[in-house]
Amino acid sequence: MKEEHSRSKYDFSDRIVLITGGTGALGRAITKAFLTCGATVISSYIVDREIDQLEAQIKSVVHLIKADVGKEEEVKKLVSSILDKYGQINFLVNVVGGYIGGKSVAELDEKEWDLMMNMNLKSAFLISKNVIPQMISSKNGKIVHVSSRSGLKSTGYDSAYAASKSGLIRLVESLSEEEAKELHINVNCIMPSTIDTEANRNAMPNADHSRWVKPQDLANIVLFLCSEDAKAITGAAIPTYGVA
Repeated sequence: MKEEHSRSKYDFSDRIVLITGGTGALGRAITKAFLTCGATVISSYIVDREIDQLEAQIKSVVHLIKADVGKEEEVKKLVSSILDKYGQINFLVNVVGGYIGGKSVAELDEKEWDLMMNMNLKSAFLISKNVIPQMISSKNGKIVHVSSRSGLKSTGYDSAYAASKSGLIRLVESLSEEEAKELHINVNCIMPSTIDTEANRNAMPNADHSRWVKPQDLANIVLFLCSEDAKAITGAAIPTYGVA
């Protein structure tokens, strides 16, 4: 049974979307949004316990594939399995990422630096590298990465995270320039501030949660960027701060 999508602004009933990290808090909202539009959704995941949370929120069929998108061999297998079954990937939404903060540059461990670069930047490079050739051959595709407000300006004590998210913005710009000749391929990223998730509320219980951006609001922006309404937008890093 598919999610009811008669009320959705967009009809993606003939579209295949790959969402990396679709079982996480933001990923679940994006997954549900695409299902509401009638899309066929394939989600990569790495954390088993998130599957129960996804199934509790979403009753439609989501095709789950366990894959570490920070490893190229696993990315190749992920993409190949989707293309073998569906023949195409129309939309790529890369939600995979992580955060380490609270440490100065002098306090930061080399492994923590590498972790941020791998989770937030290398994974984006690898999934883009392996998906975009098929989009070029089909002359169609939309790619949306999730960067961060910190990619524009660090507030301190988040150097590895901010640097990785800044690098992601440059990756999006480079990809969009490389594919500028392909009129129907768009590459963009969104830049949230703090997202209103259970984990963030638990980590910052005294913050004003009402000012945080909602996952559903971000999901709606992603839908727009994958629609023909956004065909004139590519290479953009879009502020999605809400009022935070």
